[in-house]
Amino acid sequence: MKKSLFYILLLFSLFSCKKTEFSPEGPTDVRIHNLTTFALYELTVDIDTIVNYGSLNPQSKTDYIRFPKAYPKATISAKINRNGSLVTVSTEKFDYTFMQYMGQMKITYEIYMPQPDKNLFDVKVIAEEPLVLK
Repeated sequence: MKKSLFYILLLFSLFSCKKTEFSPEGPTDVRIHNLTTFALYELTVDIDTIVNYGSLNPQSKTDYIRFPKAYPKATISAKINRNGSLVTVSTEKFDYTFMQYMGQMKITYEIYMPQPDKNLFDVKVIAEEPLVLK
């Protein structure tokens, strides 16, 4: 009798467990914060999907755009006006193969130029808040 009661409780506990809906990869809402002293033109972000954010003034932020997934680093490129001509500035091209997902969040990529004489951005990610999906 005790054995059968044990098996009944065991079966009941196994079937009462629910699998929660959890998607570790995303979606992720992404915006860009321009920490440079240059206006950015044709600002594009490549996180397995290429999105054009348009133009962005110095010290400004874009609106959020939803990506299926995002990572701590992003490949970002833009054109800046340097001495009267448009010059392309970008981050290095990142390989996302072994990178951890940011998950269901709102994040901001802060871009800056550690060496203004070189055409290279550096990126810092700021995780702002969890993403509320409806």
